Amino acid sequence: MKHVIIGNGPAGVVAAETIRKRSPHDQIILIGAESEPPYSRMAIPYLLIGNIQESGTYLRKDQDHFKKLNIELLQAKVISVLPELKKITIDLHGQTQELAYDKLLIATGSTPIRPPIQGMDLPGIYSCWTLEDARNIHEKTDSGTRVLQMGAGFIGCIILEALASKDIQLTVVEMENRMVPRMMTQTAGQMIKKWVESKGVKVFTQTKVEKIVKEGDALKVSLSNGETLIVDTIISATGIKANIEFLKGSGIHCEKGIFVNEYMQTSIPDIYAAGDVTESIDFSTGQRMINAIQPNAADQATIAAVNMSGGVSNSTGSFQVNVLDTLGLISSSFGLWAGIDGGEHAELVDELNYKYLHLEFSDDILIGATSLGMTDHIGAMRGLIQTKVKLGHWKDKLLGDPTKVMQAYLEKGQEQASWKT
Repeated sequence: MKHVIIGNGPAGVVAAETIRKRSPHDQIILIGAESEPPYSRMAIPYLLIGNIQESGTYLRKDQDHFKKLNIELLQAKVISVLPELKKITIDLHGQTQELAYDKLLIATGSTPIRPPIQGMDLPGIYSCWTLEDARNIHEKTDSGTRVLQMGAGFIGCIILEALASKDIQLTVVEMENRMVPRMMTQTAGQMIKKWVESKGVKVFTQTKVEKIVKEGDALKVSLSNGETLIVDTIISATGIKANIEFLKGSGIHCEKGIFVNEYMQTSIPDIYAAGDVTESIDFSTGQRMINAIQPNAADQATIAAVNMSGGVSNSTGSFQVNVLDTLGLISSSFGLWAGIDGGEHAELVDELNYKYLHLEFSDDILIGATSLGMTDHIGAMRGLIQTKVKLGHWKDKLLGDPTKVMQAYLEKGQEQASWKT
């Protein structure tokens, strides 16, 4: 059996290793487009901070790891997928070639969105997505450098953490009305903004970059709020999209991402997908979504690999989990943290001490939660949401005091244990 895996990030690596454990003699080819060993993009901010060297971003530290497992690493760009021939076409060192497969896994992840802004093609503007980006940013951001970061979402806040550690003059622009808008409620997002500003970072929300022009060795940036900034470097962190362009004409069903079922199968036999590139079923809603987090990618990769190698494994749904450290302030959100129409919620707000807790209910079931500056409740909130346990009288208690979520979790866990016995 010949397994071809497109994408050598966390999902691709986990899948390759899982197949090898289950099928010691199968052929495995792991394809990556970059001239780097397989690495984690989520480690790049730690590289910028200086906590790790480049080798610290590598997914496997032993340089002979894949060779020992008889997993072939191939640096190539995939041009197209030809399901009717069970082949892919690749650009290998400037030459177009075909590569056959028996089972194919697409784990190509995401690619940064480049906003349609005048001047975005000027020198000194970078994404923070690859090791090459990290090298450029490190070179261009000495102490005192004036930096504008576009975007304050989840990835943007991770980059912000790295940039702020470099003693630079940092300004962040976010088009939504709060920081981390796809992870935090408005109250929590505004509290994160206040916290970041207290650390010396200037933040403009509900603001867009309208134009960038060259001014000497610097960049002149016009903002929608009327401000004009002169900066040395711009970091674009305005979002990501699934890397599916090469699948046009393949017949694989894609919308925002690749549609997969609970077995991580695509619409084409013997082709699977895992990670950020997939549009899978959400645990909470039953609707399709892209859940671009590394733990989800690893889970999907394991499921795909088991099925590719002759076993049976299925997903119970993609669960939304976000945990973020923004300059020392820990925030998290789980499940349907924004709530549902007609649902009730409980909220605790302590802006002075940067403490926040928000619970969302559907009838007497906890369906979503958000916390800020409070880590003791994280496990309990996640546990109650994932088990979909009926809270009964505990719902009213939590509406009155959401900090009792741990007590509710423990009592409900004991009840469930007693039912089983």
